[in-house]
Amino acid sequence: MIKININTNILSLNIEINEGDFVALSGKSGSGKTTLLRVLAGLEEADGNIEVGEKIWLNKKINLAPQKREIGFVFQDYALFSNMSVLQNLLYVNNDLNLAEHLLDITEMTSLKNRLPSTLSGGQKQRVALCRAMMSKPKLLLMDEPLSALDAQMRTKLQSEILTLHKEFKTTTIMVSHDPSEIYKLCSRVIVLEDGGILNDGNPKDILLRTSGSQKFSFSGEILEIKSVDAIYIAIIAIGQQLVEVVLSDNEAQDLKVSQIIEVSTKAFNPIINNAPLTK
Repeated sequence: MIKININTNILSLNIEINEGDFVALSGKSGSGKTTLLRVLAGLEEADGNIEVGEKIWLNKKINLAPQKREIGFVFQDYALFSNMSVLQNLLYVNNDLNLAEHLLDITEMTSLKNRLPSTLSGGQKQRVALCRAMMSKPKLLLMDEPLSALDAQMRTKLQSEILTLHKEFKTTTIMVSHDPSEIYKLCSRVIVLEDGGILNDGNPKDILLRTSGSQKFSFSGEILEIKSVDAIYIAIIAIGQQLVEVVLSDNEAQDLKVSQIIEVSTKAFNPIINNAPLTK
């Protein structure tokens, strides 16, 4: 069990996380997600208590240094040693060649183990960063939007590898993410933060599948354009990485505005499913 009861100038949280859970932190920019990760890692000060299992990481008398907290941290910018090969980056954390080779095998990086980070793609660098974080066999793995800079196909692949590592090592994981499909696929729990506190907390299905009554689909999106076409109004709406067109009534066209965040839902339940073209 991980017990977190902390206060900073941004956060005021009291959370308990079960060992082996995969938790997503979600919420608007500035809600405190990254601050929470940094407090847990010992990179930012806070008042309160943090207990991990039988160990105290933070209280009035104790504030463990980051290197003593048994954490792995995966940053957005990879933070690899540029003068070290892939394998050397891993062995710098823990001189366990068998573990390093096992992690590289899981993430399909074995053939690149002697390459320098500068010769790798973004997805390959992120795999190395993930492997390096696992080299210490951490009690707690922290990931700050680790896949946000990757294309959709690579993001999907790395999600599968992250899930494989999580299941094998049974590491308690906390990940910042804004991607609903990523959260649904990977996580057992979602904590939504707002203004430094908890807005919502539950399993991904309950938090993400926001339907009510007879609604069958419900998605949040941003209005990019409202245009008049042949005596009707059409809204162009960005939902995730997709653009959709929605016909508006006269009243809706008058009330809605460009850049407004809205919810699109439908009561009809006759979906058509086709194979999506592969992204090259």
